[in-house]
This record gives sequence, structure tokens and C-alpha cells, in this order.
Amino acid sequence: MNESTFSFGQIWAQGDTVSHAVAIILILMSLASWSVIFVKAWSLVQLRRMSSGAKQFWHATSFDEGMAALSPNKDDNPFHALATLSTEAVNHHVNHQNELHGVLNLNDWITSTMRQSIDDATGRMQGGLSILASVGSTAPFIGLFGTVWGIYHALIGIGAAGQATLDKVAGPVGESLVMTAGGLAVAIPAVLGYNALVRGNKEILARLKHFAHDLHAFLVTGGKVRKTPANLHPLPARKEAR
Repeated sequence: MNESTFSFGQIWAQGDTVSHAVAIILILMSLASWSVIFVKAWSLVQLRRMSSGAKQFWHATSFDEGMAALSPNKDDNPFHALATLSTEAVNHHVNHQNELHGVLNLNDWITSTMRQSIDDATGRMQGGLSILASVGSTAPFIGLFGTVWGIYHALIGIGAAGQATLDKVAGPVGESLVMTAGGLAVAIPAVLGYNALVRGNKEILARLKHFAHDLHAFLVTGGKVRKTPANLHPLPARKEAR
């Protein structure tokens, strides 16, 4: 028995259709999990940059200037989307009092709109995490199945040869155990990546909710700004207070 016995080429050559399928599945799962980790990690970096724009929003001297601070990457900027939808909700509520939503006060109407915006942002941030969760929970068992299958065929081969010496057993069994190691190698990064991304998403959502709280107070109380945006009518002072 030499080192070449444990080479991946030798393991592949000695495997059958089932062991090959298990190995391919583990490789595909690894590629999928690493792809999600890299994409979502880059998305978190961008979201952190966007959240800094949300801080600059409240240092602006006008509403338009504040919106400009949120504009970079506004297509996927949850802070910009939240501010835009909220101002549109105010404008719609003020100018369509005769519609069914007119029975709601402005506070409830804006709150509902903000919750929908935050829910949409949450769904986008959590997209793909189910892949990591699935890989982290199933990869060890897929690898274990490959190991059991390999040991089963190794024992059949040893029994047919009529020899059970250590040098005859160690090679086939050791090759089968590689599947278990492969399953763990796929699952561990997926679990660690999932936990890190979930923690990062919670941080961004906390900042988004804090921004929504301040924006809600500003829109409901009709806080004055030096320039009123064209799509936002000034709110009557305390009109909605009850």
C-alpha cells in the first residue's frame, strides 16, 4: 500500500455509479454554498455603505438634499426605497381622502407602508440563505451515505478475495471515509457562512428600522424642511392628532 492508493484519482477509479453521484452532489453543493456566501457578503458590504447615507440624511438641510444622500445604488437601496414609498404614501393619503384608506389616519397609513417596505427588504436580504441552511444540514449525511456505501462494497470485495488482512482492509475503508470528510468540508463553511450572513442582515435591518422610526416621526408630525419635495405636500400641523 502506497500514497497513490489514497489519491483522488484512485478513489474515483475504484468507485461505482453511486459513489460518483455522491461526490458530484457534494461538489455542486459546495459550489452553490460558496457562490451564495460571496454574493451575499458583497451585498452586505454595499448595504453597510447605504446605511451610512441614511445617517447623512438627517444632516441634510432640505428633504431633497437628504434624498440625494440616499441615491447611490437606489435601485436596490432599502433606505431610499423606504423614504420614497413613505413620501408617496403621504401624498396619496392627503389627496385621496375619499377612498377606503381614508378611514385610516395618516399615522396608520404610513406605518403600513413602511412595514411593507421593510418586509420586502427583509425578503431580499434573506434570499439564498435557505441554500446554505439546506447544505449545512444535509451535506454531512450525504457524505455519510457515501461512506457506508463504499465500506459495504469494500467488505464485499474483501470477502470475495478471502483475505481480511490490515493492508487489504485499510485502503478501501480509508477511501470510503473520504466521503465523510467531504461532507463535513462542504457543510462547515455553509453553516458558518449562514450564521455570519444572518448576523449581518440583523444589523442592517436594525439600522433600517431605526431610520424608519425617525422618518415616520418626521412625516407624521409634518416637520418643516427648507425645501418641500415636489411629490410631498406639506402636512397640516397636527391634523391627524387624536
